[in-house]
Amino acid sequence: MTFTWTAHRFAGGALALDVANSVILRAETEKSVDRFAASEQIDSFCEAAILLSGERDVFPALLPPTSANRQSLIDLREATDRYFRTLIADGLDDDGALADLLTASANALRNAPNKHSLESSTARSVLGLLAGPDRERIRICGNCGWLFLDRSKNRSRIWCDMAVCGNRQKAAKHYRRKKETAL
Repeated sequence: MTFTWTAHRFAGGALALDVANSVILRAETEKSVDRFAASEQIDSFCEAAILLSGERDVFPALLPPTSANRQSLIDLREATDRYFRTLIADGLDDDGALADLLTASANALRNAPNKHSLESSTARSVLGLLAGPDRERIRICGNCGWLFLDRSKNRSRIWCDMAVCGNRQKAAKHYRRKKETAL
């Protein structure tokens, strides 16, 4: 299955979060879709991320992982999602999840063929999120469940993308209100 990488698919605001969000409907295993299941999708992700990622200025070139390093990228993606999701949803800074994330980042950096590879760039993005002020701004979208950076002034954003997820939530709320008043 092929996918189109649109601006909405890069609503995370950081390369590491966009990579983590490459699994659609992660919480619903029967509906879940891994957009990195096919290597050509990772290739097209790299091409799109250069244009659409929130960190395109930091990572102006992205090369797909070699077949030998593909698992390293997937391990990093899963460790990133697990750590930040636990941190945000449960309010826990889980040492085990952090250790897994740091190990996956180190493996990606150690085994990457160069600094422009997707796995190396993703690892550097993760480390930037861990060490920088943006760590406190990571949220989980109230509609799709993706991880995203809340860069609003009052830190009150609840959707990864107002044009897609925010609109869907508002439309659903409007539909529910209309239905209740009709009864």
